[in-house]
Amino acid sequence: MHWLQHHWYRITALHLILFPISLVFRVLVALRHAMYQNGMLTKERLLLPVIVVGNISVGGTGKTPLTLALAEQLIARGWHPLIVSRGYGGASQQPQCVSASNDALQVGDEPLLMARRNICPVWVGRDRVNTAHAALQAHPQCDVVLCDDGLQHYRLQRDVEIAVIDGARRFGNGLMLPAGPLREPVSRLQTVDVVVVNGEEDAAEGQYAMRLSGDMFYNLLDPDNKVTANYFHGQNIHAVAGIGHPQRFFQHLDTLGMPFTPHAFPDHHPYCAADLSFPACDAILMTEKDAVKCAAFADARYWVLRVDAQIDPALLDKILRKIAPHGSQTA
Repeated sequence: MHWLQHHWYRITALHLILFPISLVFRVLVALRHAMYQNGMLTKERLLLPVIVVGNISVGGTGKTPLTLALAEQLIARGWHPLIVSRGYGGASQQPQCVSASNDALQVGDEPLLMARRNICPVWVGRDRVNTAHAALQAHPQCDVVLCDDGLQHYRLQRDVEIAVIDGARRFGNGLMLPAGPLREPVSRLQTVDVVVVNGEEDAAEGQYAMRLSGDMFYNLLDPDNKVTANYFHGQNIHAVAGIGHPQRFFQHLDTLGMPFTPHAFPDHHPYCAADLSFPACDAILMTEKDAVKCAAFADARYWVLRVDAQIDPALLDKILRKIAPHGSQTA
């Protein structure tokens, strides 16, 4: 669908074809949601609280950094989180624990990124309910489940729904797929528990602000080798991003005062060495999501920018109030 993204943030002649299809998609989405609401399709509840982090639009909004930040904050409050993901882009169908040595083609790039942070167990599988059951058998100490990108996976009953919005792109042209970037209508936000806006210092009333921060690069071949932007002064730099919103990464590099040549790739792009064969290149800068797919052919020129989500402390307080009936761990 990468070629369609050009049409998701404007209205073009192609919408004469796309708009009727998006109306059909909207009806199907509403029908499926209604079938879960009235019990025609069954939801399954886990014995533990479930926090779903997702979005209503296609493309990167910052779900993965937010999931990692919440996991760290829950641990700091005495909880033992488990992260469950569909593993988009990976071949894995059955429940599988993700380890740092896995291949992104098997488990997906985002789950592998999260597993390499080594914060808590990360599991992937086509069916999130079955995956959660298998994971909890293997990790009985876990007492809360974080579901990465599961807002539309209604079969898994949830205690907290978090919708993440891209503060820059918002909802594009406001249309449903394939005419626009929306998986669900904007009205869906009225039914979630929390709305987080990525890229804003101050969110609107009832929403929570989030921003991504990071100014250190580590070498992909030698992660202990860390440098700041000043290290690249005077070098011929190329920057690559195969994420939902590549421009966000490039803008971040701009704020660090780094001249570079940008190269945007489709989200979840399966890199090969030829993709990054840039002439007269001294350094290649990339996101952590890109890096997990480049390690096999990387050389000393590959550098990775780690970013972390900075969120309003009140967000976790609200989440803990929602899951308190399951037994608060906040001593």
